[in-house]
Amino acid sequence: MGDRLRLAVGIMGNASSLLLYAAPILTFTRVIRKRSTEEFSCIPYIVALSNCLLYTWYGLPVVSYKWENFPVITINGLGIILELSFIFIYLWFAPTRGKIKAGGITLIVVLIFSVTALVSTFAIHDHHHRKVLVGTIGLVASVAMYAAPLVAVKQVIVTKSVEFMPFYLSFFSFLASVLWLAYGLLSHDLLLASPNLVGLPLGLLQLGLYCKYREGGIIEEEPSKWDLEQNNSQEKPQHMQPATNENTNGKC
Repeated sequence: MGDRLRLAVGIMGNASSLLLYAAPILTFTRVIRKRSTEEFSCIPYIVALSNCLLYTWYGLPVVSYKWENFPVITINGLGIILELSFIFIYLWFAPTRGKIKAGGITLIVVLIFSVTALVSTFAIHDHHHRKVLVGTIGLVASVAMYAAPLVAVKQVIVTKSVEFMPFYLSFFSFLASVLWLAYGLLSHDLLLASPNLVGLPLGLLQLGLYCKYREGGIIEEEPSKWDLEQNNSQEKPQHMQPATNENTNGKC
C-alpha cells in the first residue's frame, strides 16, 4: 500500500513538475513573436537546468538503489530538454551582453554537474554516500530554482505590475514543491523532501505578490523608438515608421 501511494504521489509530482517546466512556453512564445527578450531573465531557466541535471543523475541506478526513484528520472529528464530549449531561444534573441552572461552561467552549471557526476562515480563506491553528495548539491540547486523567480520581485514591487513574473510559474512551483515534499517523506528520503521545505514558502510568497500587484495588470505596449534598420533599406528617409516597443535591453 505504501509503495502504491508513493508511486501515485510520484506520478502527480511528475504532472505538476511538467506544468512547471512547460509554463515558460508562453513567455518564450512572446519572445519569439517580438524577437526580443525584453526584461525577462534567463537565470530561472539556467538554475532549473542545473536542478534537472542533478536529480536525473540522483535517480539513476548509479546513485540510487536500482530504480527506486524512477519518477524522479522521468520528469527531470524531460525538464532537461525543455530548459535547454528555453535557454537556446533566449540566447538566440538576447542582445550580445545577455548572450555572454547567459552562456557563461550555463557553462558553469554544466561544469559543476560534470564534476559531481565524475566524483560520485569514480571517487565514491557506495550508494549511500553517492546519494549524500549528489543530493546535497541538488538541494542547493533546488532551493535556487524555487527562489530564482524572486529575481523579478523587485521589478514587480517598483512597477506594481506582474508582467515579468508569470503567475503559472509561481503556482506550479508551489504545487510541485507540495507533491515532492510528500513523495520524499513517503520514500523516507530527506534529500528529496528537504528542498521543498524551502520551495513551499517561497511559492506562497510569489503567489502573495501576484495577488497583491495583479491589479496593476500588464503594461500597455506603446511605440517607443524608430526602427532605423528597416528604414536604412528604404530609398527615401520619409518612409520611416515607428517600431513596436522592441526592447533590446533584455537581461539575464
